[in-house]
Amino acid sequence: MASGQNNAERNDDHGSDAPTLTLTDEAGRSLVCYIEHSLEVEGQEYVLLLPVDAPVEIFAWEPDEEDDEAETLVDIEDEEIDEVFSTARAVMAEQDLTLSRTALTLTASGEIPPAEEDDIITLDIEDEGIPEAESEQFQLLGNFFFEEQEYAICTPLDPLLFFARMDKAGKPELLSPAEFQAIRSQLEDQLFDELE
Repeated sequence: MASGQNNAERNDDHGSDAPTLTLTDEAGRSLVCYIEHSLEVEGQEYVLLLPVDAPVEIFAWEPDEEDDEAETLVDIEDEEIDEVFSTARAVMAEQDLTLSRTALTLTASGEIPPAEEDDIITLDIEDEGIPEAESEQFQLLGNFFFEEQEYAICTPLDPLLFFARMDKAGKPELLSPAEFQAIRSQLEDQLFDELE
């Protein structure tokens, strides 16, 4: 897995002939992904998928509770994304990027500019199942205001990967967090064996 790789560089690694699959969410939105690896565990085929277009997140700038001078970025809910989406899309269009409401994540198609040091933001991501916060780095693509609230549009510097199970019809089914944890060690062992 190519950790820390810029999304623009990442997409150059895949030719137009690279195999792809389409993930679909409950709302019927789709996300086209490259098949990074195909693995078999206990007779079941699994695939490691990488979105073709750059994943994007929209955060809201909020005052820091501990430091009056500082601000922090916080996740926003789907309803708020719906409200600000057209404004965010216009901001991305100024950079020749097309923002899309795809399955599982927002995506931007087009050439993501190279990450400059000033554009890199490190966020502490807290997950309910993980006792310690993990740091994740994002490239800031733009800021905008909507109804006096400032927002940031970012893309993760590390690749966003999905594990899916192939059903009998040959369609990918995203693994739930519980399913992934149940077979994680087997998938990782086989993946590392293939990478060696």
